[in-house]
Amino acid sequence: MLYWLTALSDGGDLFNLFRYITFRAGGAFLTALLFGFIFGQPLINVLRRKQGKGQPIRTDGPEGHFVKAGTPTMGGLLILTALLFSTLLWARLDIAFVWLILFVTMSFGLIGFWDDYAKVSKQNTKGAPGRVRFGLGLLIAAIAGYWAAHLHPADLTNQLALPIFKDVLLNLGFLFVPFAMIVIVGAANAVNLTDGLDGLAIMPVMIAAGTLGIIAYAVGRVDFTSYLDVHYVPGTGEILIFVMALIGGGLGFLWYNAPPAAVFMGDTGSLALGGALGAIAVCIKHEIVLAIVGGVFVVEALSVIIQVAYFKRTGKRVFLMAPIHHHYEKKGWKEPQIVIRFWIISLILAMIGLATLKVR
Repeated sequence: MLYWLTALSDGGDLFNLFRYITFRAGGAFLTALLFGFIFGQPLINVLRRKQGKGQPIRTDGPEGHFVKAGTPTMGGLLILTALLFSTLLWARLDIAFVWLILFVTMSFGLIGFWDDYAKVSKQNTKGAPGRVRFGLGLLIAAIAGYWAAHLHPADLTNQLALPIFKDVLLNLGFLFVPFAMIVIVGAANAVNLTDGLDGLAIMPVMIAAGTLGIIAYAVGRVDFTSYLDVHYVPGTGEILIFVMALIGGGLGFLWYNAPPAAVFMGDTGSLALGGALGAIAVCIKHEIVLAIVGGVFVVEALSVIIQVAYFKRTGKRVFLMAPIHHHYEKKGWKEPQIVIRFWIISLILAMIGLATLKVR
């Protein structure tokens, strides 16, 4: 919205700053961060009053989790409202990629809110029907995939770009939309599975988003893409505004989610943020890089898939408990140890993901 102030600029005044993505990205970060600090505690107070007993705790989970009973959930509302407000304020609203990613994020946020509400109101961990949630997620992802295919340049439409190989494109044809659906829904559910310890999901989300934001800025500039030998996707630079708003809102939330958490993100936040990561990756043609920078989420999801498949086949378990962060809890690791080590791994994977920009 503030971008339109550039119409008042003569090219050498304060209004001219709003032309620059980097300036507006900094503004988006600070706006979302302040939003989180200002409205975080009032939101927590409202959630605590409305929810009473808070998020129900799994009876078969680690014993240390029972002390968290009564903690309110739906804290993702803080991130999403800060993110939405800041993005609409600082981003160019004539760039369709911004609306696509907001559509995915807020739509998955609504699914998560429905699930959280069902859990809190019924005081059980089942929530909304899984098949319905999954089906709605696929529908949203299908719309996003089809939309992205029409926004991409003609030479990139329905193509899959491979990292490292600079000129290699795989033409997926009509399979591009199903592929995009897998990326978006997979990312949403993988982040959702990761959100099981205080602060565990939000920091890797911010790290992965920051990495994708840097890549989005690069692929949206023809001079950078020429130098780096990556594919140019006009308009994706504005995604950096969304990403910085996400990071600002995420840090504001982490202030209250740091152990011991005063509020949980809930499916409201985890599904939305995971869907956002998937949508960004599809928009900037770096779906495979998402699997690298979001490696923590991939491992968490795979641990559940392996556990369920192996148990159904043999009646035995591979892990003491899935997702894998609970396995390490059962092995005696303290919660802060698991969280910080997963953060470290996320940073390492982010560096590897960024390296794919130059290694060609």
